[in-house]
Amino acid sequence: MAQEGNQRKRRTLFQFLTEHFYDVEALRQYLVQKQILKVHKENGPLTAIQKQYGPYVTGAYFVLKLGGAVKFQDQEWIRPNGCAHFSPEFVKFHAVPVEAVDVSSCAINYHGLDNLLLLKELRSLSLQRCPHVDDWFLSRLYLLAGSLQELSLAGCPHISERGLACLHHLQNLRKLDISDLPAVSHPRLTQILVEEMLPNCEVLGPDWAKGVELGLEEQPGDLASRVPT
Repeated sequence: MAQEGNQRKRRTLFQFLTEHFYDVEALRQYLVQKQILKVHKENGPLTAIQKQYGPYVTGAYFVLKLGGAVKFQDQEWIRPNGCAHFSPEFVKFHAVPVEAVDVSSCAINYHGLDNLLLLKELRSLSLQRCPHVDDWFLSRLYLLAGSLQELSLAGCPHISERGLACLHHLQNLRKLDISDLPAVSHPRLTQILVEEMLPNCEVLGPDWAKGVELGLEEQPGDLASRVPT
């Protein structure tokens, strides 16, 4: 009797899953599409703001709206509070260049990069763990080659060797973090090739990341450490 009861339960569960599979799949596709549209909207152009306040405020507003942090030249870091709100007082820096941006873990993508390319004096850019930063994104960073000196790509899941090869334009780089890139097949070999490609740049790769995890090495001057928590 117990065996027959178990078989009946399995048939009931199988029937339920069969009847509702397409409903669940349709819901999943809807949620995925909704998320895609949300990211696309967040990365749209800010034409009205640019016309009124200029490129520096536009770039800063874009970063803060995503939940990132921004540093104007000779100013303290500005970032949203715990409720994702930020003071609009930064508009008074409309004539002050933005020198550093941290959009770690933010939803910036290829299209949203247009808002950062307005920042012609940008020296430091952290893209750590950004889920939508990919090889196409890196292919456009050459437009910041004249100013960019520090770049962190650590933990970005969609960056491969092809994207890193595009960084050869950034000959002014002095520090580059390419640790923890799961799409890179041969991380140590890739680090060596990047070091040859950018001979004047300190390249942080998989060995550095492992040392940090074990507490064997400290890098107090890295990009993330300069952003207040």
